[in-house]
Amino acid sequence: MNINTNIEKPIFIQIAEQLEDSIFTGIYPEETKIPSTNEISALLNINPHTVLKGMNLLVDDEIIYKKRGLGMFVKEGAVEKIRQKRQGQFYDQFIATLIEEANKLNMSKDEIIKLIERGYDNECNSN
Repeated sequence: MNINTNIEKPIFIQIAEQLEDSIFTGIYPEETKIPSTNEISALLNINPHTVLKGMNLLVDDEIIYKKRGLGMFVKEGAVEKIRQKRQGQFYDQFIATLIEEANKLNMSKDEIIKLIERGYDNECNSN
């Protein structure tokens, strides 16, 4: 984990996003313990309350939960919940914008699909 203090995004949101990403990529599997607020605050040299605020965002989203006396754990089904959230964000950030621009260019659905396929094929062949 690392925090960038040079950007507008609040630190607690950066923490929540990085923990969420670690859960999504399998660093912290479902039903396993995540580092404590004190561990993360010591690692990043930030206030534990800031870390807790970020963790509470994930609790509110039902990604993690607290086991009294044991710490925070990744909730079962968290990965799928994150996937659905990110797919919605992907649509809002990319697809809706793509369609809006394509409409301005008077492009058909088929033309858009062909461009996406071409880009996908190019990206797959370059790897």
